[in-house]
Amino acid sequence: MSKRRIFDIDLPEEEGSFPAGKESEPTEPARRSPMAAAITENAEALRERRAVEAQIRAENDALAAEHVRMKKLGLIVDLIPLEAVETWKLVRDRVKGDDFELAELIASIRDLGLSNPIRVEAREDGRYELIQGYRRLSAYRALLEETGDADRWGRIPAGILPRGEDLDGLYRRMVDENLVRKDISFAEMAMLALNYAHDPQTAETDPDRAVAQLFQSAGYQKRSYIRHFIRVMERLGDDLRFAQHIPRALGLRLAGVLEERPEAAAQIRAALAGWDNRSVTDEIGVLQKAAGGEELTEAAAPAKPRIGRAKTTFQVSARGGAAKCTAANGRLEIRFGRDFSTMDRRRLEAALARMLDEIE
Repeated sequence: MSKRRIFDIDLPEEEGSFPAGKESEPTEPARRSPMAAAITENAEALRERRAVEAQIRAENDALAAEHVRMKKLGLIVDLIPLEAVETWKLVRDRVKGDDFELAELIASIRDLGLSNPIRVEAREDGRYELIQGYRRLSAYRALLEETGDADRWGRIPAGILPRGEDLDGLYRRMVDENLVRKDISFAEMAMLALNYAHDPQTAETDPDRAVAQLFQSAGYQKRSYIRHFIRVMERLGDDLRFAQHIPRALGLRLAGVLEERPEAAAQIRAALAGWDNRSVTDEIGVLQKAAGGEELTEAAAPAKPRIGRAKTTFQVSARGGAAKCTAANGRLEIRFGRDFSTMDRRRLEAALARMLDEIE
């Protein structure tokens, strides 16, 4: 009996090959082991985490770049302690005498707050040098002294400039801000040019050329007026209390008189000497008489004009750094990067007594 061979033939399934009324059984998905499922889920979680971390890094890099850009432009504003702000580096433009507008500024800040932050330069020791906003800083200090509320007035909003800008650029920043002030006087601008020229750390020593450098944003006529007021402040700056109230026309006439008659400066000083309770009107009246050629007082006899500058500025090196010194008639000012109020009073008095003995 012959054997029959059986061959397995795989025939493709055709759609609809099942008998009518029957449906094909659903195909079950391939089952994965618990370990494989856990590995897959963990990989997906890692991919999502890495994507989130990359997004966070990109945002942080963008924020850091923006912070550096704004810092270079001096647009970073922070609240800084009043006691951390120094006014030593730049010689301010404010002349002696009462600042009548300061009371209005104090009232405005008390009621409405500070709308325009001051500007400071960061120092390596963590303190700050004031560049713009001397009156605003003065107002905050007055409010702190008046109220004792350190939480409200002990810190001031400040735009922080990075370190490294040259001194000439810092002076220009201060000057340009002052030029837009309505109350800045020609006497104050003249004093700023004089102080700039006398500053040992600046290259320019001629006040007239200093005007050209500092007041580039001002017109030619305005710079000419400032130079005329320089003649007045050189000869009378230390004797005037209300120089900021000298009208432009009076200042120009007075500058001409002082050039033509140098002895007029001594007459004005004699008329003002010892007049401690004089008002703005009193002082302006004396200047008007001098500018008009009138005799001021019987005691004011013509005297020899003072030779040289109204004051001398120099720099002295010490163990704690460099000190800026300004010597004038009856006044010696020392500007040093140290808080002398923290020193023992008796020690400070003894040191000053020794210095004065050496001068004598």
